[in-house]
Order: sequence, then C-alpha cells, then structure tokens
Amino acid sequence: MRVRIKFTKTGCVQYVGHLDIMRYFQKALRRADFDVAFSEGFSPHMIMSFAAPLGVGVTSQGEYFDVELRTVSSSADMVKALNETMVEGVEIKSIRQVPDTKKDKAMTMVGGADYLVTLKDAIIIKDWADKFAAFMEQKEIVVIKKTKKSETSLDIRPLIHRWKVENENALYLRLCCGSENNLKPNLVLESFYAFLQTELPAFSYHVERIDTYTKDFISLGELGEIIE
Repeated sequence: MRVRIKFTKTGCVQYVGHLDIMRYFQKALRRADFDVAFSEGFSPHMIMSFAAPLGVGVTSQGEYFDVELRTVSSSADMVKALNETMVEGVEIKSIRQVPDTKKDKAMTMVGGADYLVTLKDAIIIKDWADKFAAFMEQKEIVVIKKTKKSETSLDIRPLIHRWKVENENALYLRLCCGSENNLKPNLVLESFYAFLQTELPAFSYHVERIDTYTKDFISLGELGEIIE
C-alpha cells in the first residue's frame, strides 16, 4: 500500500538539505515502527519518493513524500506515532492512502507550488507594489538560467500563474514546479530587481512554500483517502 505523508519544515530545519531530510525520515519511520516495504536485490532500500526537493533556507507548510507500507493502522494513529519521533521544526500534517501506480506518484504528479516571499526592510523600494505590477505586465520576462554545465535563455512569464502583493513586504507567487518546468521564487525576485536596475543583496528575503500541487493545481494533500 502506498501512502502520502504531508509535513512541514520550519525553524532551524530549513537549513537541512534534501538528502539529509530523506535519511532523517528513513530513521523516523523505523523509530515509529512503520511496516515499510523494501526493494529487492543486493542493496534493499525503503520504497519512498519525495514530491519536490526544497532548497536550503526555504521553509514550507506543504511538503510531501510517498512511501510503500506492507501493513497500516489508521491515518490518525500513524500521524500520532510519527509525530512522536519528529524533531522541532518538522510536523506531520496528514497521511493518506494513494493509488499504487506510476502516474500517481507525488514526484510524477507535481506541477506547481505556492510561495510567500517576505522582503527584509533593507531591500524594500518605494512603491514597489506598483513597480512589481509593471514588471508583470511585460509580455516576456527573459532570464539566463544557469546550470552546472550550461546557461540558457528562458522566458519565465508563462511559468508565473498567479501573483499578489500581500502587504508592504510580502509577495505571493504561484509558480510552475516539477521536472518539466520549474521556477524558483528567487529567480523571479532577481529578475524583478534587474528590471529595476537594482542589485538584489544576498540574504535579503525569506521564502516559504505554502503548498505543492498537481499540474491541474490540486493540492497533493487533498488526493487519496483517509485510512479509518
């Protein structure tokens, strides 16, 4: 049986990298006595996969991973048991049974995410809400996206599905997320400050992922069934 686990990542845990988070949950599942299924072969490993890796320094209210279990108890009992093993900054929000097919894997389904970008006082520009609106009115927002091996030009405008200036120092963004199209909030902010011909200082803002969605923008946490 495949279950999908929703968890938060806040506080000091935001500085823990994705691979260490994976190892942490492998140990936590053992401590909580979950009957986890393992792969076959010479090097068995837990059958689990994460929806979308979170960058270091980013907090989240909606992270997900799928894990295969051989036997289960109720969703409520499993949430309680796993939360008893969690460190400060990680909380299990829900556990649901999901279809055991390749197309229904969280990693395969993810297509978007909501973010809240909070600016520090040092980088807030006068009338920045109006200026961000002007930035978004552009038909194209072409950036240079760098990888370890190359640099490519990319129009990020189609990858920004929604945006809203929440208050004098916060910006809500709904962006494409996943293996096909993936846009990080920091690239949007860097592009905005380049549009203003102003340099964006390092460590001058904070990003929190609010939730993660399918390609149809259905929350991954709404899929599947609660186990009674």
